[in-house]
Amino acid sequence: MKDDNDYMKCLKRHGLKRTHHVLIVALGEKKLYVYQSDELILTLPFSYGKYPVSCQQDSRGTPTGLHEISHKIGHDSPAGMIFKGRVATDECWHQRADAGPEQQNFVTTRILRLRGLEPGMNSGTGIDSFDRYIYIHGTNHPGKFPENVSWGCLLLLDDALIQLFDTSRTGSHVFIVS
Repeated sequence: MKDDNDYMKCLKRHGLKRTHHVLIVALGEKKLYVYQSDELILTLPFSYGKYPVSCQQDSRGTPTGLHEISHKIGHDSPAGMIFKGRVATDECWHQRADAGPEQQNFVTTRILRLRGLEPGMNSGTGIDSFDRYIYIHGTNHPGKFPENVSWGCLLLLDDALIQLFDTSRTGSHVFIVS
C-alpha cells in the first residue's frame, strides 16, 4: 500500500487499527488511492486548497495526517447539486445563470466529511478538521480541474466522486500526506 509505513506508524502512535477501506491522499501527486483490505481498487485525480497546506483554523489550507470519514452526505443527489450547510439546495451549479469560470466555488455532488484523528495536529482547538468543515466534495469548475481552488477541501470530478462515495464507508481512514 502506498505510504503504508507512515500510515502504520501513525496508527501505532495513536493506538488505532487499520480500517477495511483506506484512502491515501498524496497531495504532491494529486492522486487519491483507495484500498480495500490491502488491495488497490481505485486511483483518482483530485485538487485541493489554493492556500499552503495547513491544519490551522482559518488558514484555508488543506490539513494533513490521519482522518476518518465521519459522514456521507448526498447519496441520492444528482451530479452538480449545490450543498449549503451540508444540505442539498435543489439547485445544480450548471443550471444556474452564473455557471462558468467566474462562478463562486460551491460544495457540489456529494460530501465525505472528514474528522481529524490526531490530537494536537488535526483534532483539537484551533486545528480541528471537523470544525473547519473539511470535506471531499465535487467541483463546479471542471474546466479548471485539477487546479487547486478550494479553501482546504479535496475536490473530485463528479464521476470520480460518485464512485468514491459509493465505494467508501463511514469510519474509513483517510491519510493525507504532502
